[in-house]
Parts: sequence; structure tokens; C-alpha cells
Amino acid sequence: MSEAPQEAVTGILHPGTMGVTVGAACSGTVLWASEGRSDATRQRAADAGLVDVGDLASMVATADMVISVCPSHGAEALADTVADAGFAGCYVDANAVSPTTAHKIGALFEDFVDGSLIGPPAKEPGTTRLYLSGSHAEGVAARFEGSALEPRVLQGGETGAASALKMAYASWTKGTSALLMSVAALAAAEGVADELSAEWALSQSGLSQRLSYTAIAVGPKAWRWTGEMDEIADTFAAAGLPDGFHRAASEVFERLGVFKEARGGSVERMIAALLGSAATSTDGDEQA
Repeated sequence: MSEAPQEAVTGILHPGTMGVTVGAACSGTVLWASEGRSDATRQRAADAGLVDVGDLASMVATADMVISVCPSHGAEALADTVADAGFAGCYVDANAVSPTTAHKIGALFEDFVDGSLIGPPAKEPGTTRLYLSGSHAEGVAARFEGSALEPRVLQGGETGAASALKMAYASWTKGTSALLMSVAALAAAEGVADELSAEWALSQSGLSQRLSYTAIAVGPKAWRWTGEMDEIADTFAAAGLPDGFHRAASEVFERLGVFKEARGGSVERMIAALLGSAATSTDGDEQA
């Protein structure tokens, strides 16, 4: 398929910070269901021009394609809900899940495309890619041609290929963030934080700056990454590789869950959370 059908109708589940940009980049009519969603989500969807159909049943009855963008731990349950609602179109799971989970979700639908998103919310061209695999991948890609979200079809890729790519990519980017924060917490617990920082300045240029950025950027999102780390660990285990790296990373992000959606942060507060200190309150933080 070289272009999207004129009457293409796509449903987005759910228009969070990333999902809303996926919806905005999609051609044709883009639907969403506001039932049970927050005021912040409603405003995002309205600003992006998404059409509110009220509830999931109305969406699946109208859309010929549904794209799921949600935290990893909710991907299977969301797919079950869509399947139970009788959706008969093409279901695209664009979540950070293992190939095994992608196959489980794919088994629920006659038409299924395995997808994965790499990059920040797609607000500008050249920043974010939607990788797609499966027999209907070209049709999904057509709906994003020329948009801020770059679709990339994995040639010859079967269901699970796009998910495998995401697992490999995030195992490094997010896994090393968890390791860096844990190292800083260890040094603080042993009373050698200043000495470690000084040694980093000599032999690991930029690492202290990366730690500061990580503490600010990761904290508000860490709650979404626990399930993703578990999916990555499952992927490593399925390949016969040690899975302990990302089991531990999942626990790191779970401990940082106290900063859910908080604005602002610091290395000191991040360390306190990891070490179980009482000084982890988000009181005074402006909530998103």
C-alpha cells in the first residue's frame, strides 16, 4: 500500500505525552475515548485535534485501525479489552513489550502489527521513529508518511521484530540510567560521593553531568518503566542471556515511583529514594 485510504479512521489508546503526538501525526480521522480519562488528557487530545467518541465501544465500532500507546505493564490488559469489545480491524501495539508479549497480543486479532517507538514525543521531524513489523506493516506506515513521526517497516520482519528492536535499544538507554543512579546511591551510602565525583571528573568526563540530568529527567517517568524493564528481562531470558540486569533496573525505577509526574528533582532526592530515606516526599512539587 503506497498511501493511506481516504476514509482512514484510526483510534488512539491512549493520548498521553507520547500517544497524543502519534495521534497528531496520523493521517485521516483520529479518534479517542475520553471515558475515565483525566482533564489533562482531555486537553492534550483537544489541542491535537483528536475526535472524542466518548467510550471504547464507540471507537472500536468506527475505527478500522487502533493503535495502543500505554505503559508496558498495561499493554496486554488493554489489548484484551479491545478484543473483548469486538474490534475487527488492524490492531497496532506500539508499546515497549517483549516479542513473547507481542505474540500474545497478536493472537487476539486477525490483523495485527507489532510496533515500537524510539525517540521523544514526535513534535518535530527527525526525532522519533515508529518501527513496524508484520504483514500489514506497510498499511500502518502509510498513515504516517510525511509527518513528524517517521515510520520504518522492518523488511522481512515478522511479529516480534519491532518489539525485539525496542527491547535491545531500551535495555541500554534506560538500563544504564538505572545503573548510574544506583552507583551514585552506593557512593553516598558509603560516604565517598565527593571522591567518586572527583574521580569521574578525571577519568569519566561528563558522567556527573549525566547523573544530574538523569535525576531530573527520569524521576517523573520511572513509574512507567518498571514494566518495561521486566519485559526486557524476559527478552534476555528467552534468548538464553542473564536477565538480572533489568530485574534490578525494574526495582530501581519502582523505588523512584514516589516522584510520579513531579516537576523538578535532584541527585540528592533521587539518592534518598533509592536508599529508602524518609526524605522522598514530593510535597511542594507542582503536579503535571
